[in-house]
Amino acid sequence: MTSRLFATCVAVVAVFTPPAYAQRSVAAVLDALDRVHPLHEASISPEGARVAWVEDLSPDGAASAIYVRVVKGGVPKRISAAADGRPHRERGLAWSPDGQRLAFLSDAAAPPQLQLYVVDVDGGAARRVTSVAGQLAHPLWAPDGKQIAVLFVSGSTQETGALAAYKPDAGVVGDIVEEQRIAIADVALAPPKPPGGEGGLREVSPPNLYVYDYDWSPDSRAFAAEAAEGSGTNNYWIAQLYVIRADTGAAASIWKPPLQLAGPRWSPDGRSIAVIHGIMSDEGATGGDIYIVPAAGGAAKNVTPNLEGSARSIMWQADGRILFNEYVDGSSALARVDASGGARAIEWSAPVQISDVTATAKGDAAAAVVHSFAHPPEVYAGPVGLWNAQSSTNAAVTAMWGEGRSLHWKSDLAAPKGAAPIMVQGWLLYPANFDPAKKYPLVVSVHGGPSSAHYPSWPARWNAVLPSQGYFVLLPNPRGSYGAGEAFTKANVNDLGYGDMRDIDAGVDAAVKAAPIDPGRVGIIGWSYGGYMTMWAVTQSTRYRAAVAGAGIANWQSYYGQNKIDTWMLPFFGASVYDKPEAYSRSSPITFIKKAKTPTLVLHGDRDSEVPTPQGYEFWHALKALNVPTQFVIYPEEGHAIAKPEHQRDIEERLMAWFDRYLTPQSPR
Repeated sequence: MTSRLFATCVAVVAVFTPPAYAQRSVAAVLDALDRVHPLHEASISPEGARVAWVEDLSPDGAASAIYVRVVKGGVPKRISAAADGRPHRERGLAWSPDGQRLAFLSDAAAPPQLQLYVVDVDGGAARRVTSVAGQLAHPLWAPDGKQIAVLFVSGSTQETGALAAYKPDAGVVGDIVEEQRIAIADVALAPPKPPGGEGGLREVSPPNLYVYDYDWSPDSRAFAAEAAEGSGTNNYWIAQLYVIRADTGAAASIWKPPLQLAGPRWSPDGRSIAVIHGIMSDEGATGGDIYIVPAAGGAAKNVTPNLEGSARSIMWQADGRILFNEYVDGSSALARVDASGGARAIEWSAPVQISDVTATAKGDAAAAVVHSFAHPPEVYAGPVGLWNAQSSTNAAVTAMWGEGRSLHWKSDLAAPKGAAPIMVQGWLLYPANFDPAKKYPLVVSVHGGPSSAHYPSWPARWNAVLPSQGYFVLLPNPRGSYGAGEAFTKANVNDLGYGDMRDIDAGVDAAVKAAPIDPGRVGIIGWSYGGYMTMWAVTQSTRYRAAVAGAGIANWQSYYGQNKIDTWMLPFFGASVYDKPEAYSRSSPITFIKKAKTPTLVLHGDRDSEVPTPQGYEFWHALKALNVPTQFVIYPEEGHAIAKPEHQRDIEERLMAWFDRYLTPQSPR
């Protein structure tokens, strides 16, 4: 099905040409990027009449606002728990089954920590439901409308997830494990103090299980839960699918998947639970096939075994079919598949990024945050394939770079007999004020993961700054990426750094053929796995004349014992470092460090639990000892994701100065 949005996106993404303007300074570009307010949690009400969303009001997300709008018209209305009118941290939207009330989290009350609130969207003040100390997340109404569940870490002051700056260890390491549990609030009680509960919550799931995601059963008596025993940071990759009783908390594992699962969603008839399953390397960066697991236990069935792309989120329809967000060959799609399997039907597709997708109970309407290389994020909602913009938050912001073009090039991966060659897809982002008579430098921006992808989205960080300053930027999706089927995503298993680097190098060749790029002025940059690939690239060849490695892995052997998330590596290497040390050494940049000649800027947060700071020290120290131009910058009180705006700005200004210094015009070799 085509749509107005699809037609618009083709016009503004595939052939988008921004107006010429005087080149802005890096600081001016960063100021403009800060004026873009990120939008999250596009949430359509069960019957499709309204849509709600969250808007970040500050660059660090510390202040936000919730808006509700009638889908067929009207103006967005602000919803808040604050009586003083000041912005607070507000998020975690959940519609009641009748679509009349909205549950959300807010830190408006003292002491300032997130609490659960409920508001009637037709008017009236928000009512506070909880009074607890700890971390609250992911509210979800019971289908009977009488209770709200949340994820709760009692007493914790540590933000959940591996991206946050970790709390420094002290005392006996590993003795204290803070588990995220399912807890229930009775909406009818005011102020609620359920028996055996505290501050309005009754903790339900077992105290030894960390729950990552969950869903109510249609009879409101149980939960489907993605959970693991022990540390939540470390064990996401070995989570199992559980059914947990809402009354007693009794938990039973019904599926131990061979790889990672995500997004458990209970079928409307109560008989099945759908999940996304595949090889995934970061919590929250979901992609894979859709599996159906009997709620009473039994064999899991892959209902999308030949999916051309990667499923990112799933939503059951009342008729038993599944609507899902798919990323395929550089485009986003909404597709449907029958729970019994069969061919999926694509309802809508466009070269844009859609996220936070929700759908009505019937599956006839949906909402999402939509953005592209040409347009910053806005909320869209309405009938699937015919949705319209619901917000105009970022309408005044214009692109500061050139067009984004989809490229394809051949991989050396072996194709099935009789099949066409396997192709790699990526995006080439053109510089501002592009002049076809000039030769330009190119920087390859490698995504993290490795199980992730570059999407056709509004650029951020260096993907925005570099093209605004006259650089081409290549955004490759090599083997290991989402968007080309599960076999492609798993194609770097036991081969990290090798095949994916050949795919990236071939992408550089394709970019040089497609655009006026100077092959003598090519750089590379990345964060996390992208930082690893940057370190790997400069130890494999001298093709890249400048490099910036953020939170990169220099030595897989030492990394295994330093990080707090080591279970993620087992599917990729096939065994632990203690059982298979040669595999870890084979893919380590430090093994080949004497080949490095490329000037490399190394960046790191000092409280990174995913890639600890010693990895940056190890690579920088080696380069320095070998007289390779290098600099190492550590950002205090930062985790794997750099959160403080002043640190984000420092990174962009440093990397631009680095590339400008080492990618100046030079004669061919």
